[in-house]
Amino acid sequence: MRYLTSGESHGPQLTAIIEGLPAGMPLVDSDINEELSRRQKGHGRGRRMQIEKDTVNITSGVRHGYTLGSPVCLAVENNDWKHWTKIMGAEPLHEDELAEMKRVISRPRPGHADLNGALKYGHRDMRNVLERSSARETTVRVAAGSVAKKLLSLLGIKITSHVREIGGISADIKEYPPIDEMMKISEASPVRCLDEDAGQKMMNLIDEAKQNGDSIGGIVEVIVEGMPPGVGSYVHYDRKLDAKLASAIVSINAFKGVEFGIGFQAARKPGSEVHDEIAWNETDGYYRKSNNLGGFEGGMTTGMPIVVRGVMKPIPTLYKPLQSVDIETKEPFTASIERSDSCAVPAAAVVAEHAVAWELASALVSQFYADRFETLLETVEMQRTYAREF
Repeated sequence: MRYLTSGESHGPQLTAIIEGLPAGMPLVDSDINEELSRRQKGHGRGRRMQIEKDTVNITSGVRHGYTLGSPVCLAVENNDWKHWTKIMGAEPLHEDELAEMKRVISRPRPGHADLNGALKYGHRDMRNVLERSSARETTVRVAAGSVAKKLLSLLGIKITSHVREIGGISADIKEYPPIDEMMKISEASPVRCLDEDAGQKMMNLIDEAKQNGDSIGGIVEVIVEGMPPGVGSYVHYDRKLDAKLASAIVSINAFKGVEFGIGFQAARKPGSEVHDEIAWNETDGYYRKSNNLGGFEGGMTTGMPIVVRGVMKPIPTLYKPLQSVDIETKEPFTASIERSDSCAVPAAAVVAEHAVAWELASALVSQFYADRFETLLETVEMQRTYAREF
């Protein structure tokens, strides 16, 4: 499977086109809208989330609640577009109209794509860069991931996300609850934290950052249960599923790092405390006595829960802007201010969840026969049975 997205932050709409979905998979707009709503929540979100009420319009590839096997098109309208029709419109403007807008951006924000994008494409008005590099694009990434998540759920695969850390405050998680309970706890928390005390401290820190015109980042974690073993490949680097997940996580706006299982702790432990011992019983077949490697060995799933974390830096758009240089005058200035969040880590957890869902669903569709959903269901179950009886 693959998908492309298009659209600008303040343009008319955001669009995703998905290719490669099996025919006959149940899919309705509520499957997607519920996930879009989750992305908009979270303590620390800015005013844009009060303007937008993201809902999807499925314009192709689905008929009477089932996928057709043809490309699926998902469109999400930007409600804020009505305030930007001239600034972001496709029609040419006269020079006097351009001057009247006074919205030309020539002061790049440190930490954003503004300057690099302008250098790459030759844009003197860096709004042409920031409109597309905006995290608003993750709206349709979540929409596409929602379709993948639906596919996974129908295959008996559960996925959830939560926040491990914000601004140096870490959740104290001695033992994970069952995944269904984990979903409920994280959904009930304004910062998607499993530790209520830590969650309150996180909210206090977010409020403090907002008052100071600053922003803070954190660490999110995605957990998946039910993936059959042997998905991915050790044969070539570009078929390793954990590598694809790492790429997907780091491709999310503001994400700068990724780890699986115990991750970087493995560098500080001997091998005897890192590698997961293998065991077998008649009910489950092969399993691991621990899950330090986060559900992967040799670029393939082990059948154990997948545990992947991503590090999100603080959002670079600050209400207390940093020093920059005007590209027209070359004089030092404080960087341009755009409407932004003080902390988007809780929402980013949802985005990461859907980025992971997409890669897992894509790997399953690639590895198993998937022109028809009923056949995909059968072949995935055959793999589970084979693994138990091997």
